[in-house]
Amino acid sequence: MNIYVYSDESGVFDKVHNDTFIFGGLIILGNDSKDDWSKRYLKAERDIRKSKMVPKSYELKATQITNAEKGKLFRSLNNCHKFCGIVKQESVLDSIFESKKTKQRYLDYVYKISVKRAFEQLILKKQIIPNEIENIYFFVYEHTTATNGRYELREGIEQELKHGTHNFEYVSGTRGDMTLNARATLDIDSVQ
Repeated sequence: MNIYVYSDESGVFDKVHNDTFIFGGLIILGNDSKDDWSKRYLKAERDIRKSKMVPKSYELKATQITNAEKGKLFRSLNNCHKFCGIVKQESVLDSIFESKKTKQRYLDYVYKISVKRAFEQLILKKQIIPNEIENIYFFVYEHTTATNGRYELREGIEQELKHGTHNFEYVSGTRGDMTLNARATLDIDSVQ
């Protein structure tokens, strides 16, 4: 089985001016399911574009469509597997905000743990069988990748899903109890 993860972020990671930062995404299991969900969403999007006379080259922004239109897009994804990571910025250490690369490393950590927890839930519900995973494809919209960490996002996700994250300073072991032994191809489509 192939797994497709589509995600985006919302908010600005800036503790002084913002309270919350969010990653949200969809997890689609299998090629047929991917085609089906794509058709559903594209139809809803086409209907909105047609009614508003918005060209395909223009991105539909949430601030420029009505609540009813947002609802139509959300309903097109009913029963699709969704995940999110919510950062309450007042809880984040001030030192994380001192450099762009440290901030990005933190956001990468939040993202990969959010995805991992979503996969763990799908495994518990028997919707994913780890030994049947062939590839995992990530499509991350406009995600910055430069960090001052041990891994960039692609390597960090692969490390987390295959082996868990080791804390090299204190404990030798894995965080969590999930290990995927399947080959994971991580294609991160980072639109810049």
